[in-house]
Amino acid sequence: MSERFESFRRALILVALLYGFFVGLDLMGLSFKLMGSDLAQTLLTTTTNPFVGLFIGLLATSLVQSSSTTTSITVGLVAAGALTVEGAVPIIMGANIGTTVTNTIVSLGHVGRRGEFERAFAGATVHDFFNWMAVLIMFPLQVTTGFLSRAALGLESVLEGVGGVQLFNPLKAVVRPAAEALSDLTGASGTLTLALGITLIVVALKLLVDVLRSGMGARTDLLIQKTLFRNGITAIAVGAMVTAAVQSSSITTSILVPLVGAGAITLEQMFPFTLGANIGTTITAILAALATGEPAAIAVAMAHLLFNLIATVVIYGIPRLRALPLYFARSLGRIAAERRTLAIAYVAMLFFGLPLLLLAASGGLPSNDAGDQARSEAAAESPSDSQAGIEDTEADPPPLDTSR
Repeated sequence: MSERFESFRRALILVALLYGFFVGLDLMGLSFKLMGSDLAQTLLTTTTNPFVGLFIGLLATSLVQSSSTTTSITVGLVAAGALTVEGAVPIIMGANIGTTVTNTIVSLGHVGRRGEFERAFAGATVHDFFNWMAVLIMFPLQVTTGFLSRAALGLESVLEGVGGVQLFNPLKAVVRPAAEALSDLTGASGTLTLALGITLIVVALKLLVDVLRSGMGARTDLLIQKTLFRNGITAIAVGAMVTAAVQSSSITTSILVPLVGAGAITLEQMFPFTLGANIGTTITAILAALATGEPAAIAVAMAHLLFNLIATVVIYGIPRLRALPLYFARSLGRIAAERRTLAIAYVAMLFFGLPLLLLAASGGLPSNDAGDQARSEAAAESPSDSQAGIEDTEADPPPLDTSR
C-alpha cells in the first residue's frame, strides 16, 4: 500500500512539475510576442529575395518562439497577396531553423551539472543541425529550380476546395489561462514575463530531473524503450502525432531535453522523434491555409509539409547523412560543457545575432514605414474572404512553436 501511495505521490509531483514547465514555456513565448510580434510581422511583409527571406523566417520565429505562428502568418500574407509562393518558401525554411531556439534555451537550465548539461545541450542542438542540413541541401535546389514550390502547387490542386478545420489544443486550454494570468501580474511587461518564464523553467527542470532520476526504475525505462522509442520509424510517428495534437514542436522537443539530460533516453532515440515533430508541426499552417481557401496559401502550407518530409527521408534515410547531426551535436555538447559561456553565445548569435547581421548587410531589415506600407497595400488589394482568413490566423496563434 505504501508503495502504491509513493508511486501516486511521485506521479502527482511529476504532473505538477510538467505543468509548471509548460507554463514557463508559454510565458517565454508570450514575452517574445509582447516584445517582438510587430517586428516579426513587419519582417515577413518586406522580404525581397530568397536569401533575405530565409533569415527573416529564422529571426521572426526566434522572436515569437513559434514556427507555427510564423508559418500561419506567412500563409495569411500569401492569401492576402502580400507574398508570392516563391517568396514564402524560404521564410518557411528559416522558420524551421528558428523553432529550435526554445529547446536550446531550455537546455541551458541544466548548466549547473556538467555531464547532464552536455547531454541536454546535445539533445537540443541535434535538432538545429538537422534543420541546417535540410536547408543547405534544399534551399539551393529551390532557388535554382523552384522544385518545392512547383511540387506544392501540384499537391495543392488535390486539396483545393477543402474547408478549414479547427483543431482543439488541450494543452493550450490548460496552460494558457495560467500563463496569461501570470503575465498580467507583471503588467504585460515582455521583460518581466520573460524573466518569470525562465525562472519557472529552470526551477521545474531541476526538480523534474531529480524526480525522473529517483523514480526511473528498470521497469519504467524498459517501458519507454519498448514503446515510444523502440525504433526510428516509431519515434518519428509518435513525434508527428503528439506534435500535431498539441500544435507545437517546441513543447514536444523541449520536454525530451530533460529526459536526455537525465539519461532516460539517448540522443539516437531523441533524434527521430524531433524529425516527427518537424512533420507534425505543419498541421497548423495547413489548417490555416485551408481556412483561407486560397490556392496559393494552400501551396505554401504544402511546401512546408513537403520540405520536412523530403528532408527526413533524405537525411535520416541515408546512414552517413544521419550520423552527421548526431556527431556535430555531441561535439558541441562537449565544448559547451567545458566552456558554458559559449552555449549562451551560441544561442544569442545563431538565432538573433547572425540573422540580424546578415539582414543588415544585405539591406533586408525593413523600416517601420516599409512594413506599414506593405500591410496597407495587402489590405487594399486582398479580397474580403482572404482578409478574414488572415485575421483568423493571427488572432489565435499556437502558444509556442510549433510548429515546426
